[in-house]
Amino acid sequence: MTTITEAATSKFVRIQEGDLDLQLHYNDVGQGAETVVMLHGSGPGASGWANFNRNIEPFVNAGYRVILMDCPGWSKSDPIVNTGSRSDLNARALKGLLDAIGLDKVHIVGNSMGAHSTVAFALANPARVGKLILMGGGTGGPSQFVPMPTEGIKLIGALYRDPTIENLKRMMNVFVYDTSHLTDELFQARLDNMLARRDHLENFVKSSTANPKQFPDLGHRLGEISAQTLVIWGRDDRFVPMDVGLRLIWGIPNAQLHVFNQCGHWAQWEHADTFNRLVLDFLTH
Repeated sequence: MTTITEAATSKFVRIQEGDLDLQLHYNDVGQGAETVVMLHGSGPGASGWANFNRNIEPFVNAGYRVILMDCPGWSKSDPIVNTGSRSDLNARALKGLLDAIGLDKVHIVGNSMGAHSTVAFALANPARVGKLILMGGGTGGPSQFVPMPTEGIKLIGALYRDPTIENLKRMMNVFVYDTSHLTDELFQARLDNMLARRDHLENFVKSSTANPKQFPDLGHRLGEISAQTLVIWGRDDRFVPMDVGLRLIWGIPNAQLHVFNQCGHWAQWEHADTFNRLVLDFLTH
């Protein structure tokens, strides 16, 4: 089998959706009859490929087409200053992407910010979603047990304001449960991604200053989501506490929850093999 690479699957598309007129970058992998879209989190230097590189091949091998969208303001997508709901912005960008490449209905895997965006997309476009997988996010609002903003969210903010290797290591050491897998190569690659697009870093800070609540609490609308939903959380998540996941399954009628022990905010990377089996089984049955 040909090795799947970021470069070989890299594509750009111009979207015009409402007041958005943006060039988006995405990766398009596989040729299945059903498509799984994967939406990344909000960390500096994040991208669809960086977030999901341990998940792409198993999904393609299982017969799915996989789309990784770089959200506006991340990686190779256009820069943007966002003063409203970033969940809605990303949802509109995804609609524009799906329209542009001719996809009607998709399953969506959302990680952190990507999970917030998945919920916003499902609320705005209920007929276009199959099954939903939400990890480490899905609705804003406070934890009932952990002071907000959480330790991890504070460290993300510090890294955006001062993108150094030291601040990156401080954030990543809280991001995952087992830090022994965080190599110098991984740190350097993430730092290089961040510094290659200082405009994205500066725009995120400007956006947060203009509107500190980029991800509004959609808890009161979760009951409108009829799609089958799998919620996945790390017991040791220091960015978005586990009780937020309980809010999701309390609100979404057809939701179930899987909690990984010894897992931080990056379940699809920290427990990749089990995550892949779990999600593929959920999509199939």
